[in-house]
Amino acid sequence: MTLTELKYVLAVAREKHFGRAAEACFVSQPTLSVAIKKLEEELGVTLFERGGGGELSITPAGERVAEQAAHIFELVDGIKDLAAEAKDDLQGPLKLGAIYTIAPYLLPELIPHLHERAPQMPLLLEENYTRVLTEKLKKGELDAILVATPVEDPSILALPLYEEPFVVAVPANHPWKKKKSIASAELENENMLLLGSGHCFRDQVLKACPALNRSATGGLQKTLESSSLESIRHMVASGMGTTVLPCTATRLHTSSDSLLAYRPFTQPAPSRIVSLAWRKSFPRPRAIEAVRQAILATSLGCVDKIRPGKR
Repeated sequence: MTLTELKYVLAVAREKHFGRAAEACFVSQPTLSVAIKKLEEELGVTLFERGGGGELSITPAGERVAEQAAHIFELVDGIKDLAAEAKDDLQGPLKLGAIYTIAPYLLPELIPHLHERAPQMPLLLEENYTRVLTEKLKKGELDAILVATPVEDPSILALPLYEEPFVVAVPANHPWKKKKSIASAELENENMLLLGSGHCFRDQVLKACPALNRSATGGLQKTLESSSLESIRHMVASGMGTTVLPCTATRLHTSSDSLLAYRPFTQPAPSRIVSLAWRKSFPRPRAIEAVRQAILATSLGCVDKIRPGKR
């Protein structure tokens, strides 16, 4: 069994035709057909059922072999990537994940600074829940992730980047617009808009504002849920209720901002620590450092950036 034979299997499975598969592989049809037949004899199974005119269908065994062949070529590509990365940590794509409540507010600032430091290292970005990002990081499907909860896994390293305070967002005509700060206990009597279950920011808000734990289970008359902070902001602007946001979310200007008012919490204000996490075995430490330095160079004025040795 050779990689070439497996490449032919994938081509035939994709094209469903020996002639078209041969053209795609830049070989003659007899060459491809002989290679497929040889592999079938070696494996002792039929991979493709031949029909008239070169048309064919893939057998169940053929589907499984094609699936494994595709995985093998992914591994081969990974080996090539590793070789290229070994030559230069800052050369080649970096697969970066971020939770939904970080990505929209940090990435627009991060990308220009990172491009200055590593112009040959484009980002492959994914937004998802902390749990999903952590699993993908462990499996090697992501190279690094930006999260706001501790990653407790011995195979993963994490470095705190900044502490981000929470703020209260209310409609512009809300009486709280006249207040300088809001105590967390005051939120209990408000119609609160929160992210849905699964978002770590929701859990952090409920932990920071214990009074909301009662409201959050009290039904729609007390708490409404949404899948994104931006949808929540628009609902607050429309007068639907009140919410808590990470302070960076207040920097994303929209046409509805004139209908909103933001107020800080009374000290000590609730906050979160945003961290960069990566596998201990990840072979590109300079790439991780480039991301860290780029984030520290951003102008997120409302956060307290954490430099090594600071805490």
